[in-house]
Amino acid sequence: MAHTRTAPRDHPAVPADITRSRPALPSLTGARWWAAFAVFLLHALVFLPVYPFQKSELFRKIHFFVPMQMGAAGVTFFFVLSGFIIYWSFKPGSSVPRFYWRRVLKIYPTHLVAAAVYIVVASVPLHRLVVWVPNLLLVHTWFPKTTTVGGLNVPSWSLASEMLFYFSFPILLPLIKRIRTEHLVRAMVIVFLFVLALHTAYFLFVDGPKGIENAFAPRLVPGNVSPVFELHSSPAWFAQADIPVAPSYWLSYNFPPSRLPEFFLGVLAARMVLEGRWRYTKMGPPLTLLAIAFAATWVVPVNYKMSALLLAPMTAVVATLAARDLQGIPGLNSSRRMVWLGNVSFAFYLIQFPVMVLVTRLFIGGHQFGFLGWLGWASLSLVLSTVAGGLLYHFVDLPLMTRFSGRRGRRKADDEPGNGPKDASTSPKDPNTVVSAAR
Repeated sequence: MAHTRTAPRDHPAVPADITRSRPALPSLTGARWWAAFAVFLLHALVFLPVYPFQKSELFRKIHFFVPMQMGAAGVTFFFVLSGFIIYWSFKPGSSVPRFYWRRVLKIYPTHLVAAAVYIVVASVPLHRLVVWVPNLLLVHTWFPKTTTVGGLNVPSWSLASEMLFYFSFPILLPLIKRIRTEHLVRAMVIVFLFVLALHTAYFLFVDGPKGIENAFAPRLVPGNVSPVFELHSSPAWFAQADIPVAPSYWLSYNFPPSRLPEFFLGVLAARMVLEGRWRYTKMGPPLTLLAIAFAATWVVPVNYKMSALLLAPMTAVVATLAARDLQGIPGLNSSRRMVWLGNVSFAFYLIQFPVMVLVTRLFIGGHQFGFLGWLGWASLSLVLSTVAGGLLYHFVDLPLMTRFSGRRGRRKADDEPGNGPKDASTSPKDPNTVVSAAR
């Protein structure tokens, strides 16, 4: 898997003190934006109920080229990247309780604000506890119920997996560190083959869709006038009894333990880069492999579409971006603008759906639009989500992480992972602690 490349003399492939210094990785920060944008693009197509456009042949053609695996690819990137950054920043001897505290502090404030916004704009009936309590606690994807998994702010489903990742990391870290450097590639191959075997078992032995068709499409209502609420945010949705989701779909995509290997592939990739086993810096080959794998998702069952086929090339992309940063190779993703977009991508990811609900209520509902109308409202949602994500990042996420993450005073240099405010961040001036997803 690893390819050795001789680096320029003034940019050593692996600095001698890399395991101590853990330098910033701006390219990985910038790349987070593209993953979040992929999720947004799919959601804008499906969750903006622009009629009659969503019922047109043009919509079906566009949705064929922007299918469910478009957003799923972004989530897979975030899960792999999360493992990479967590290992990259974690320092031996760090306090496990403080590690957990920072994970909670990173995830929950932004999650709760986005959920509160959604509750207001969607007029969520608070007496229906099943649609919001599991979501706020981030345990909602452990239950195979459609109204629970998608009961509140839909993109937040991925955070339940992230919480499992964070909980398991200190527990499984000793096993990860016991793997000898020369066996890292073998370990990654074993994890990847396990993922393929797991999804094959789901496909063969668990009830659910077996075809290759797109399993993520708009839930349409009668008529050609745009509804005031997309179905996932409608009173009818909140009032319905719990209904089961297809078991194989839930197990393959939403069930947190099924996504855990993706996180640990990222952990192993971080070891590969840190220990000099991955020095490859050309983006062309891993991106080409990713494009080929993505193209293959059109002809495989749904169990393989969401992550299994994309996992190996996505891990290679993450490792190569990190190797480029270590060797000082500039690129689009490491630019200041892209780093800022990457920093706000977590908040952007969480606030996008509430913004779409608000745009639908204020502007779309009760009217009729074609493709250009959808494009305009999608563009407005993109701008508003970016602005709202920036506000959440600068006025909620960043201040809380700076003040309460335990980095002030003398303790900072002694017992903080990463030996400074960058911790699990990929930006040197960003005190955030972990890449979280996208979903």
